[in-house]
Amino acid sequence: MVKVLATGTFDILHPGHLLYLSEAKKLGDELYVIVARDVNVLHKPKPILPEEQRLEMVRSLRIVDHAVLGDREDKWKPVREIKPDIIAIGYDQHFDIKELEMELFREGLDLKVVRIEQSNSCPLCSSRAIINRILRLKGGEK
Repeated sequence: MVKVLATGTFDILHPGHLLYLSEAKKLGDELYVIVARDVNVLHKPKPILPEEQRLEMVRSLRIVDHAVLGDREDKWKPVREIKPDIIAIGYDQHFDIKELEMELFREGLDLKVVRIEQSNSCPLCSSRAIINRILRLKGGEK
């Protein structure tokens, strides 16, 4: 049984998330998802939806077999607990695959990392695009 792990913030679920998770699932038999904790989102604006709600939404997706929140202090703890065979990263996740594999190896995790290259080109296929659209509509622009 091949376990695939996907990670992300998953703030305001949209078709881009579904594509990422669907493509990740194709890499194995079981899809595990780690949803980022609010305090650990440092590379972009803080999520609008609280972490428990984001986790509940991800868990409700048919494509997801298991979903958990990340650890507040040790980002590798859930990875060690899940013991995946593959980590799938999205096309827009800012990781260098070789560096990530080396970091995982230093943590005692000899895992394959695969980048999901597919992306949706729809205008509302990112949480930021959805937020910006809401703000424009609120301001009267259509």
